[in-house]
Amino acid sequence: MSYQVLARKYRPRNFEEMVGQEHVVQALSNALAQQRLHHAYLFTGTRGVGKTTVSRVLAKSLNCETGITSRPCGQCSVCRDIDAGRFVDYVELDAASNRGVDEIAPLLEQAIYKPVVGRFKVYMIDEVHMLTNTAFNAMLKTLEEPPEYLKFVLATTDPQKVPVTVLSRCLQFNLRPMA
Repeated sequence: MSYQVLARKYRPRNFEEMVGQEHVVQALSNALAQQRLHHAYLFTGTRGVGKTTVSRVLAKSLNCETGITSRPCGQCSVCRDIDAGRFVDYVELDAASNRGVDEIAPLLEQAIYKPVVGRFKVYMIDEVHMLTNTAFNAMLKTLEEPPEYLKFVLATTDPQKVPVTVLSRCLQFNLRPMA
Protein backbone atom coordinates (compact mmCIF):
# COMPACT_ATOMS: atom_id res chain seq x y z
CA MET A 1 0.00 0.00 0.00
CA SER A 2 1.44 3.35 -1.00
CA TYR A 3 1.41 6.36 1.26
CA GLN A 4 -0.67 9.33 0.19
CA VAL A 5 -0.70 12.77 1.78
CA LEU A 6 -3.99 13.25 3.66
CA ALA A 7 -4.75 16.50 1.84
CA ARG A 8 -4.61 14.60 -1.46
CA LYS A 9 -6.39 11.53 -0.18
CA TYR A 10 -9.36 13.53 1.11
CA ARG A 11 -9.37 16.28 -1.53
CA PRO A 12 -12.96 17.04 -2.61
CA ARG A 13 -13.78 15.45 -5.95
CA ASN A 14 -16.95 17.42 -6.67
CA PHE A 15 -18.61 20.66 -5.64
CA GLU A 16 -20.87 18.94 -3.08
CA GLU A 17 -17.83 17.77 -1.09
CA MET A 18 -16.36 21.28 -0.89
CA VAL A 19 -16.67 22.95 2.48
CA GLY A 20 -16.48 26.65 3.24
CA GLN A 21 -16.65 27.96 -0.32
CA GLU A 22 -20.41 27.94 -0.82
CA HIS A 23 -20.39 31.32 -2.60
CA VAL A 24 -17.95 30.03 -5.23
CA VAL A 25 -19.66 26.65 -5.58
CA GLN A 26 -23.08 28.29 -6.01
CA ALA A 27 -21.87 30.76 -8.65
CA LEU A 28 -20.02 28.10 -10.66
CA SER A 29 -22.89 25.60 -10.34
CA ASN A 30 -25.37 28.18 -11.65
CA ALA A 31 -23.06 29.11 -14.53
CA LEU A 32 -22.63 25.44 -15.46
CA ALA A 33 -26.37 24.74 -15.22
CA GLN A 34 -27.14 27.67 -17.52
CA GLN A 35 -24.06 26.96 -19.67
CA ARG A 36 -22.99 30.59 -19.28
CA LEU A 37 -19.29 29.92 -19.08
CA HIS A 38 -16.59 32.54 -18.86
CA HIS A 39 -13.33 31.98 -20.72
CA ALA A 40 -11.08 32.89 -17.78
CA TYR A 41 -11.43 32.52 -14.02
CA LEU A 42 -9.23 33.94 -11.28
CA PHE A 43 -9.33 32.20 -7.91
CA THR A 44 -7.71 34.15 -5.10
CA GLY A 45 -7.10 33.21 -1.50
CA THR A 46 -4.55 32.07 1.02
CA ARG A 47 -2.69 28.79 0.79
CA GLY A 48 -4.87 25.73 1.27
CA VAL A 49 -8.33 27.25 0.71
CA GLY A 50 -9.10 25.13 -2.36
CA LYS A 51 -8.04 27.07 -5.45
CA THR A 52 -6.53 24.04 -7.19
CA THR A 53 -9.38 21.81 -6.05
CA VAL A 54 -12.01 24.16 -7.51
CA SER A 55 -10.01 24.21 -10.74
CA ARG A 56 -9.95 20.41 -10.99
CA VAL A 57 -13.65 20.07 -10.20
CA LEU A 58 -14.43 22.76 -12.78
CA ALA A 59 -12.35 20.88 -15.38
CA LYS A 60 -14.29 17.70 -14.59
CA SER A 61 -17.58 19.59 -14.78
CA LEU A 62 -16.71 20.92 -18.23
CA ASN A 63 -15.39 17.65 -19.63
CA CYS A 64 -17.37 14.87 -17.89
CA GLU A 65 -18.70 12.30 -20.34
CA THR A 66 -22.23 12.88 -18.97
CA GLY A 67 -22.11 16.43 -20.38
CA ILE A 68 -21.44 19.89 -18.96
CA THR A 69 -22.70 19.64 -15.40
CA SER A 70 -22.14 20.97 -11.91
CA ARG A 71 -22.14 17.33 -10.76
CA PRO A 72 -19.42 15.42 -12.60
CA CYS A 73 -19.94 11.66 -12.36
CA GLY A 74 -16.48 10.86 -11.01
CA GLN A 75 -16.67 7.46 -12.74
CA CYS A 76 -15.99 8.13 -16.42
CA SER A 77 -12.48 8.00 -17.85
CA VAL A 78 -12.31 11.82 -18.04
CA CYS A 79 -13.18 12.31 -14.36
CA ARG A 80 -10.81 9.55 -13.27
CA ASP A 81 -7.98 10.90 -15.43
CA ILE A 82 -8.38 14.44 -14.07
CA ASP A 83 -8.37 13.06 -10.51
CA ALA A 84 -5.22 11.08 -11.30
CA GLY A 85 -3.51 14.08 -12.92
CA ARG A 86 -3.16 12.49 -16.34
CA PHE A 87 -5.94 14.10 -18.41
CA VAL A 88 -4.26 15.47 -21.52
CA ASP A 89 -6.62 18.46 -21.92
CA TYR A 90 -6.12 19.71 -18.35
CA VAL A 91 -2.75 21.34 -17.77
CA GLU A 92 -1.52 22.71 -14.45
CA LEU A 93 1.42 25.09 -14.59
CA ASP A 94 3.15 26.28 -11.44
CA ALA A 95 4.11 29.88 -12.21
CA ALA A 96 6.26 30.06 -9.08
CA SER A 97 8.83 27.81 -10.74
CA ASN A 98 7.86 28.39 -14.41
CA ARG A 99 7.54 32.14 -14.49
CA GLY A 100 9.13 33.25 -17.74
CA VAL A 101 7.86 33.68 -21.27
CA ASP A 102 9.89 30.62 -22.31
CA GLU A 103 7.75 28.44 -20.05
CA ILE A 104 4.37 29.98 -20.92
CA ALA A 105 4.93 30.22 -24.70
CA PRO A 106 4.69 26.45 -25.41
CA LEU A 107 1.41 26.34 -23.48
CA LEU A 108 -0.01 29.23 -25.50
CA GLU A 109 1.20 27.67 -28.76
CA GLN A 110 -0.83 24.55 -27.93
CA ALA A 111 -3.94 26.68 -27.36
CA ILE A 112 -4.69 26.83 -31.08
CA TYR A 113 -5.25 23.08 -31.22
CA LYS A 114 -8.60 21.60 -30.27
CA PRO A 115 -8.86 19.33 -27.24
CA VAL A 116 -7.67 15.77 -27.79
CA VAL A 117 -10.20 14.00 -25.56
CA GLY A 118 -12.43 16.48 -23.76
CA ARG A 119 -14.86 19.20 -24.73
CA PHE A 120 -12.58 21.91 -23.38
CA LYS A 121 -8.92 22.46 -22.75
CA VAL A 122 -8.41 23.86 -19.27
CA TYR A 123 -5.16 25.65 -18.49
CA MET A 124 -4.66 26.14 -14.76
CA ILE A 125 -1.83 28.54 -13.89
CA ASP A 126 -1.12 28.41 -10.17
CA GLU A 127 0.60 31.32 -8.39
CA VAL A 128 -0.02 33.39 -11.52
CA HIS A 129 1.23 36.54 -9.78
CA MET A 130 4.77 35.14 -10.09
CA LEU A 131 4.81 35.38 -13.90
CA THR A 132 7.12 37.96 -15.41
CA ASN A 133 5.68 40.98 -17.22
CA THR A 134 6.85 39.51 -20.51
CA ALA A 135 4.98 36.27 -19.76
CA PHE A 136 1.83 38.23 -18.86
CA ASN A 137 2.08 40.18 -22.11
CA ALA A 138 2.49 36.96 -24.09
CA MET A 139 -0.60 35.52 -22.41
CA LEU A 140 -2.74 38.63 -22.97
CA LYS A 141 -3.59 38.01 -26.64
CA THR A 142 -4.87 34.50 -25.94
CA LEU A 143 -6.78 35.76 -22.88
CA GLU A 144 -8.43 38.49 -24.97
CA GLU A 145 -9.55 36.22 -27.81
CA PRO A 146 -9.42 32.60 -26.68
CA PRO A 147 -10.76 29.78 -28.85
CA GLU A 148 -14.23 28.66 -27.72
CA TYR A 149 -12.80 25.36 -26.44
CA LEU A 150 -10.20 26.93 -24.12
CA LYS A 151 -10.72 27.92 -20.48
CA PHE A 152 -8.11 29.60 -18.31
CA VAL A 153 -8.09 29.12 -14.56
CA LEU A 154 -5.65 31.40 -12.79
CA ALA A 155 -4.93 31.03 -9.09
CA THR A 156 -3.05 33.40 -6.82
CA THR A 157 -2.40 34.23 -3.21
CA ASP A 158 -1.54 37.81 -4.18
CA PRO A 159 -4.01 39.33 -6.69
CA GLN A 160 -2.48 42.81 -6.31
CA LYS A 161 0.54 41.59 -8.27
CA VAL A 162 -1.56 40.48 -11.25
CA PRO A 163 -1.70 43.18 -13.94
CA VAL A 164 -5.02 45.00 -14.31
CA THR A 165 -5.09 44.00 -17.98
CA VAL A 166 -5.26 40.35 -16.91
CA LEU A 167 -7.63 40.94 -13.98
CA SER A 168 -10.13 42.70 -16.24
CA ARG A 169 -10.39 39.63 -18.48
CA CYS A 170 -11.11 37.19 -15.66
CA LEU A 171 -14.14 36.36 -13.58
CA GLN A 172 -12.79 36.66 -10.03
CA PHE A 173 -13.62 34.54 -7.01
CA ASN A 174 -12.11 35.09 -3.58
CA LEU A 175 -11.88 31.82 -1.66
CA ARG A 176 -12.04 32.39 2.07
CA PRO A 177 -10.23 30.46 4.77
CA MET A 178 -12.36 28.25 6.97
CA ALA A 179 -13.51 30.13 10.06
